Formats: sequence, structure tokens, C-alpha cells
Amino acid sequence: MRKAIIIGLTGQTGAGKTTVAEGLRHFGYQVIKADDIARLVTETGSPTLRQLAAVFGKDILRADGSLDRALLAERAFSSTENTKLLNGITHPEILRLINKKINGAFFDGYEGVVLDASQLFESGLNERCTLVLSVVAPEALRLRRIMARDGISEEQARQRMSVQLSEDFFRTHSNYVLENTGTEEDLKLQLRQIAAILEEHIAGER
Repeated sequence: MRKAIIIGLTGQTGAGKTTVAEGLRHFGYQVIKADDIARLVTETGSPTLRQLAAVFGKDILRADGSLDRALLAERAFSSTENTKLLNGITHPEILRLINKKINGAFFDGYEGVVLDASQLFESGLNERCTLVLSVVAPEALRLRRIMARDGISEEQARQRMSVQLSEDFFRTHSNYVLENTGTEEDLKLQLRQIAAILEEHIAGER
């Protein structure tokens, strides 16, 4: 008997999670990106934005009331404690909207929904998932990707990496681990293998 599943997709920053999400979309899965939901939650004038300003400083808001995301990131990721403060403010509304989107995807007939969330475990969203797929990659490769992607210094990139869960955590708390070494063909092969495994879950064979 076929069943609908929720795949929690997470992993280390800079490991290539977004690339994996797009690969799974190609196999017919609906992808819900937690980062996109987070942007909705922090739109100009939102209650969440006002809470963030109260905790991290009013200057994280620009003159037009919009969020200075770079400044917020600098402060929120400066320590584990500040990251927890950020999550405590944003996660409840993000969770509400994500659950709404998941239910909508199943209503539309999707058999598999990929929840792309870097904070999957920290938010408790892993409990909502049928299974968890984590993406890991060598530290040096991740460092280069983060610096290029976000236009930040090595020191800032290492700071962001340091407040995340360890590779060992992802390996021991996930159903499946995809190792992204930077080789495109190897990544495609692993994606095909993962897609076949997910189909088995949907078909009730796992």
C-alpha cells in the first residue's frame, strides 16, 4: 500500500543541501524550504520582526522597517546562546506555516514532501518527518562554499560553522546520509540511490 512521506532534509552549512533539494525536486517531490518560510515570518511589520528587534537591537531594522539580515545574522550567530534566542523567537511561526504547506502538498496529491531545513533538529521538525536525510561534506569545502555564497570572511564563516551541530550528530541521528565531496557525478549517483530508497518507503517496502 502506497503512503505519503515527509523527508526531513538537513545537514551542515555549506554541504550542498540546496543542490540535493533541487535534485529531489527533479524526481517529483514537493520541496518546502524553511529559509523561504523564515523570510515570510520576518516580513516588514510582522510581530516576529518586532520581537527580534527587541532582543537583538532596533538597528537590525532599516529606516523603511525592513530587516537587515546580515546584521541579524552577525549577532544571532555570534554564540550558541544568541542562536537559541533567534530560534526561540522565529521557530513557532515558522513551524505553523510549514505544517500548513505540508498539508497542502498532500492535498494536492504529492506522495513525498521534502522539508529542506538547516534547523530541522533544533526546531523539533524532525519529529514531524517520516525519515531524515542529512548532507555532509569536508570542512575545507564547506568553508569555501560559505565564503563564496554569503560574501563573508573566513573568520565569519568559521563562526557560523561552529554554532551548528557536529557531523557526528547528523550521522547518528539520520536515517540516511549523503556525502557531498564536490564531484557532480558522484552526487548524481547518490541522488538516484536515495530516490530509489524513498520510492521504497512510499511503496511500503521499507
